[in-house]
Order: sequence, then C-alpha cells, then structure tokens
Amino acid sequence: MAALRSILYFLIFYPGTILYCVATLIAARFGSGPVRRVIRGWASFHHFLVTRLLGIRFEMEGEIPDGPYLVAFKHQAMVETIETLLRVKTPVVVMKQEYVNTPLLGPTMKSFGVIGVDREAGASALREMMQRGKQAIAEGRPVVIFPEGTRVPVGQKPALRPGFAGLYRALGLPVVPVAHDSGKVWPKGLVKYPGVIRLKVGETIPAGLKRGEIEERVHRAINALEV
Repeated sequence: MAALRSILYFLIFYPGTILYCVATLIAARFGSGPVRRVIRGWASFHHFLVTRLLGIRFEMEGEIPDGPYLVAFKHQAMVETIETLLRVKTPVVVMKQEYVNTPLLGPTMKSFGVIGVDREAGASALREMMQRGKQAIAEGRPVVIFPEGTRVPVGQKPALRPGFAGLYRALGLPVVPVAHDSGKVWPKGLVKYPGVIRLKVGETIPAGLKRGEIEERVHRAINALEV
C-alpha cells in the first residue's frame, strides 16, 4: 500500500508542480506579493498530498519567530525543504546552485527569493550568499539554511559546512535551530511510509558568538531528536 500511495504522490505532485511554476512566472509580473501567495499555495498542495495521500503527520514543538533570523534546519529528506515554506514566514532559502539552474523550477525559485550556493565557486559563492542574505534582512525576511549542506541518513551527525559560520558572522543574525526526524518516514528511493515527522524548535541562539561555539550549539540543537 505504501508503494502504491508513493507512486500516486509522484504522479500528482510533479505535474502539479509544473502548473504552479507556470503560475508563479505569470504572478511575477504583478509583484512579490502574488508570487509569495502562489509559492505558499504550492507548499500547501504538497502538504495536502503528504498528509492525506501518504499518511504522514507533522508534530511541531515550539514556534519559529517571524522576522530576520537565520533558521537552521536538520536535513534528512526533500519533504522538510518544502514544508519549510509553511513553517517559516516568507523565507529566503539557501539551496544548491544546481537546483537554481533547473529549467522552470529555477526561475520560479528566483522570483520567490533563494540563495544559490555553488560549492565549486569558493569565496565568490560565499560573497554572493552574503549579499543575498543582507538583501533578505533589508526586506525583513528570515534566511533558511540547511547547515549540513546535503541530506544525511537518520542517525548521522556530520559537521556543519563552513559556509554556515561565514553567513552567521556576515549577517549578524540570531539563529533559530530546528531538529526533525523526517528521514524515518521519507528515506531515499520511491517508497515513503506513513507515520509522524516530529519537529523541535530549539532555543534561539544569539548573534555574535565565535565560530566554534555557534557551530557546536547549532549542531547539538538540530540533532536533538537523534538517538
């Protein structure tokens, strides 16, 4: 049954995503407000499929505050990258440059506001990330980052990527860490399993800490649900 539901999910979600991408590009002609509403509609569409079709529920402990914060998420699966758009108000999301370069999806994400990171670009990538982050602050928007840099299997706790500390220092924002266990029901591969994804919002970490301290505190907080 889980396999059948997963197939139906993919057959509905990806064609639906194409329609939302087209709608976003049309909405972009009328300003940022319509774009944000369409993107939120897409995230709600995905949330509906995840909860009603796949049978996955979300339980959240704590709240993510509005405004300019650096919101650091654990990264185990695709599902939290989209759910983020509902849990964080009008976020600017740091993501791999390869996603930003994807036809149709890339221009859609750019119109909403993303920060593409090219790991091979070195210092120039970090400068671009910081510039876009400062623009987000000027607009009063939070910046969402997955500081591990890539999806990690359940139970693994890799060190944070160096870019996180650089962005934290450059933006001068407090950090809201978010732990979750999405990988238990959303493993790599086709089949997704019914169950519960728990999210835990950690204590806000102040700006201005030294690199070792901020990395240690964020690492501990986003892994709070790992055993």
